[in-house]
Amino acid sequence: MKRNAVIGATTLALLAVTPAVPAQADTPVWGRCAAVTGLDPRQECTTLQVPLDYRAPGKETVTLAVSRIRTAVPGLRRGVLLFIPGGPGSPGLSRPSTLARSMPKEVLDRYDLVSFDPRGVGASTLASCDLAHADLDPTLLKPWPDADGGIARNTAWSRRLAAACARNGGPVVRSISTRTAARDIERIRRALGEQRLSYWGVSYGTYAGAAYATMFPGNTDRVILDSNDDPNPDKVARGWLANYAIGVEDRFPDFAAWAADRDEEYGLGGTPAAVRRTTLELAARLDRKPLPWPGANPPELNGNVLRDTMLNAFYADSRFPALAGLMKTAAASGPLPTAVAPPEAQMQNTAATAGATMCNDVEWPDSTRLHERLVTQDRKAHPLTAGMPVNLGPCAYWPWRPAEPPVRITAKGPSNVLLVQNLRDPSTPYAGALKMREAFGDRARMVAVDAGGHGSYLANGNACGDRAVTDFLVTGTRPARDTLCRAASPTR
Repeated sequence: MKRNAVIGATTLALLAVTPAVPAQADTPVWGRCAAVTGLDPRQECTTLQVPLDYRAPGKETVTLAVSRIRTAVPGLRRGVLLFIPGGPGSPGLSRPSTLARSMPKEVLDRYDLVSFDPRGVGASTLASCDLAHADLDPTLLKPWPDADGGIARNTAWSRRLAAACARNGGPVVRSISTRTAARDIERIRRALGEQRLSYWGVSYGTYAGAAYATMFPGNTDRVILDSNDDPNPDKVARGWLANYAIGVEDRFPDFAAWAADRDEEYGLGGTPAAVRRTTLELAARLDRKPLPWPGANPPELNGNVLRDTMLNAFYADSRFPALAGLMKTAAASGPLPTAVAPPEAQMQNTAATAGATMCNDVEWPDSTRLHERLVTQDRKAHPLTAGMPVNLGPCAYWPWRPAEPPVRITAKGPSNVLLVQNLRDPSTPYAGALKMREAFGDRARMVAVDAGGHGSYLANGNACGDRAVTDFLVTGTRPARDTLCRAASPTR
């Protein structure tokens, strides 16, 4: 339950792929991508056929949709820079176009920008558990407890989702895991004809990228892992979910200071402490008396919807005004503007793919009493997240056991990994990133950036952090030791 929401929606458009000739396994034929507003005309797309089940590679296959923009200066070309999407369950096919607008010229000169839709989403073979519309409620997709801390609703939903995936998910849902993701990436490398692969994994993409570096260490070139998951193999996604409690507490002071400086505009409090009180009191009031919110699912702003909206707003400072404006309107009892929900088909694919990744990677405890106790404790310790990070989910009732053990990240392999990490990340907190750093040992160096938000490279305007990543991609030079890049200016 990660990037863009635990099983949350992504805002990227789903793209159709129309290669000139159907591509066979390991022989990509590049053609045009379907027209999408803002797509770089240089972007090409293809499809690859990869095994549905890598334990039976000669049988059924699934389709991966892959895209690229080739280097602007072929004479300087070093190879491929593959973007590994987050989520799990986020598409990535349009990323070469967006990256081409933001990447430094010296990187664009040296790499073909390549990305893909992971199996289950976008233009790749789709996964769906065919959930009821009400079960796509974001406050269920992230397991927010009831207003009184009860988890009966979460338990019932988790059973429904697991049963729906068993009934409707089929072999595609069963095939999805991080080990499978790493093997899919290896098939992309082979299809591109690259001896070694450079890549940039973000959020869940850091764990998928770390798994690839562990399973195929000799095939890696320059590895960037940005906004890092804790790779604890005993917990995997269960640990990522728990880390929301830490991340939101790390990040909230940035928003509180920003809002306090704008108290005349938003009225949330003149000090950070006052903004925190306002936030907790408003969420509690909405628990008791939700406001109608047309267009949303559910069609109301209750306490959990506010908490979920706040968590998502913490991904970038640019989202602070919308959050503060919503809170100001809610404090005045509305009316709220019409919400724009993501397409339901997209939510279905994201929910199935994310759920399958989390549940197929590792077994989760199924004790309701255990989770009731954990939720009660966590609500007291971390009131901003109200027990959600330790609540149970569909993995407690998943119909299949993991086919393979989780990937244990180790220090075995070339010393070619650079971690970049914001200090105040609401989703993948710094404390968890340190665990990734520890697992890699001398294979890695870390550049910590004194910034908030989810996503670091080219996301914060921090010249020190951006320069360190760019230098590594261009020259292969990493800092000699772990580095802290200070903020250029106050966040507020």
